[in-house]
Amino acid sequence: MKTTLLTELTVKDICEGFVYNELEASGLYGWAGKLTIQPEYQRNYIYADGKKDVAVIESLLKSYPLGLIYFVKTKSGQYEVLDGQQRITSFGRFVTDKFAIMSSGNTPQIFSGLPNDKQKLILNSHLTIYVCEGEESEIKEWFKTINIAGVPLVQQELLNSVYSGPFVTLAKAEFSNSHNSNMQKWQSYIKGSPERQGILEVALKWVCKGECDVGEYMSRHRNDNNINELKTYFNSVIDWISSVFIDVKKEMCGLEWGRLYEKFHKTPYNQKEISKRVNELYEDYAVTCHKGIFEYILGGEIDPKLLNIRLFDDRIKKKVYARQTNEAKEKGISNCPYCAIGNNSYRTKIWNLKDMDADHVQAWSKGGVTDEANCQMLCKAHNRSRGNA
Repeated sequence: MKTTLLTELTVKDICEGFVYNELEASGLYGWAGKLTIQPEYQRNYIYADGKKDVAVIESLLKSYPLGLIYFVKTKSGQYEVLDGQQRITSFGRFVTDKFAIMSSGNTPQIFSGLPNDKQKLILNSHLTIYVCEGEESEIKEWFKTINIAGVPLVQQELLNSVYSGPFVTLAKAEFSNSHNSNMQKWQSYIKGSPERQGILEVALKWVCKGECDVGEYMSRHRNDNNINELKTYFNSVIDWISSVFIDVKKEMCGLEWGRLYEKFHKTPYNQKEISKRVNELYEDYAVTCHKGIFEYILGGEIDPKLLNIRLFDDRIKKKVYARQTNEAKEKGISNCPYCAIGNNSYRTKIWNLKDMDADHVQAWSKGGVTDEANCQMLCKAHNRSRGNA
């Protein structure tokens, strides 16, 4: 791959004809239309936090170098930003009055309100740029290498760069746009930042259904001019969740909804009964894993392990053990109620506390509470055979 060093370009040169799309959070063009600031393989703009973008401008005002920037020269003679789009978009946004910095008097100051000498200082700052020329595979391998430093690319950002094309462009426009009107609803169920491709990553995992990995799916659809399958499946999962569960609980965010959809979406549910049961389980102090409530209900409430039911504490176990053991010795039977009614040698065995487990007399799943009156000590073998509820 061929590289050429450019040192004559300034911030003013790059900002000539700068175009920024506020809705898609991307710097699109600069350098009088010769430069594509955010080509398909680039991540979204993530510096718009009032800290990183401001730091770029403060560096320019202090005449600090912004570090190396890499451009790709395409076969058509145009240029693309390979590395540095966050810095370029930051100073491009500032020069076009998209955000303010704090002045020495601690008041917000946009670019057009700065003194002329400070405006010139920013605009006349020289940039150190390497221009790379090579095949697509070489460019993308270099892109991954230089992005090891700084804010590392997440896996989905890397995949976007590897499989850039019309499919990725459309997918990012739908799932990586923080201004999408559906984003608030989606983020009730999905963890991750749209700007860092968190929603897109989940959408792709869902549509893969565990039958292939995300990279394979993206490779297969790379040149598609639509995302119909991806969008339809994603919306099917979201619509199913909201049709089953009226209440949106914080613990719903980040659950394996794709897996749950595949497993349970053909099962009919009564929305009002589901809502009632969800709230009952939230109020049950014995339920210590609220995240498990949703799969527990979807599965017909047959797997209480999902709820991590609160266990009897040591004080209760010792008290019940002592009572059972004293009564068993008086009757000459085992202190495990199930052993005591058997016909083998364990019928009269007195178990040590360490060899017994606490069990609900009336199963928790059938309304039994976790208190002393509903506690019995069983030998470990009988407790296992009784199950965990």
